[in-house]
Amino acid sequence: MQKEKQNFQLQLFITLLSVVLFAVKMIAFYLTNSIAVLTDALESTVNMVAGGIGLYSLYIAAKPKDKDHPYGHGKAEFISAAVEGSLIITAGVYIVYQTVQSFFIQKTVEALDTGMLLIALTAFINFIAGWWCLRIGKKNNSLALKASGKHLQIDTYSTSVIIAGLFIIQLTGLYWIDKVLAFAISIVIIYNGYKILRSSLAGIMDEADMKLLNLLIFTLNQNRRNNWIDLHNLRIIKYGNTIHVDSHLTLPWYLNLHEAQQEVDELEALVMKTFGKDIELFILTEGCQPFSCPVCIKQDCPVRQQAFTHQVAWTLDNILANQKHNAPAST
Repeated sequence: MQKEKQNFQLQLFITLLSVVLFAVKMIAFYLTNSIAVLTDALESTVNMVAGGIGLYSLYIAAKPKDKDHPYGHGKAEFISAAVEGSLIITAGVYIVYQTVQSFFIQKTVEALDTGMLLIALTAFINFIAGWWCLRIGKKNNSLALKASGKHLQIDTYSTSVIIAGLFIIQLTGLYWIDKVLAFAISIVIIYNGYKILRSSLAGIMDEADMKLLNLLIFTLNQNRRNNWIDLHNLRIIKYGNTIHVDSHLTLPWYLNLHEAQQEVDELEALVMKTFGKDIELFILTEGCQPFSCPVCIKQDCPVRQQAFTHQVAWTLDNILANQKHNAPAST
């Protein structure tokens, strides 16, 4: 619960900060009359709305699991990130519309010194806030915070480009650069919104997290116990801060229930050491069969029926399949 509380407090701070920064950017637009600065301000409206949605999603995600939600409420964060990505794309499209429309209207850009100073201040604050969000989001496995952090840093980069563009305009007097700059930034905004949306939809659809899977498989290979004859049908699903790991574990058939549970406990301890305590394991234990003997590394097996021939290294290809290693195709 400590992580959930920390996530919520940070998201609340980010939401309130986005309101203040939006006001500063609107002042900068009022002073400069720059379409590029307006683009930056419009993106901040997304920060405010997305921040509120992210705040609510963290409140929902922090709720304990119940009979209606046996896996908890963590997927609320995926929905929040999906909405945030959609809003970013919408803002980008609207900025494109405004920019194209502005090409037919002649406007001068004014008070560039003051405008650049104001948006430079917002860029610095956004970068620090985004870095902090990403740091805590990665530490606490919070998709909502990571999405907010990425969005804030994207905002920082786009603001930096705008500052550079306004400086060039001040030197050259070429006001059309302002419109081209706004158009270019809007394309970047749309692309980054797509990436956030893609990531959230992957979570909603329970898409396999290859990074987590590869780390887990590497850890299992490096710490393999003699009684772990086979692992297969491995799956990882992330709900909020909690990672759920399912797998079938083949053990010597003659182990009693207590001994089999000890092996499961060892596996659980290994996974928690790698990923932290926000883990739920569902391990189905199965007894070995004669076809397991050639790939069984247990040297002191009292009932071995076939000689050991080779050790099967667990890989992304063979550990995900619902098939015991070395088993006949029909098994």
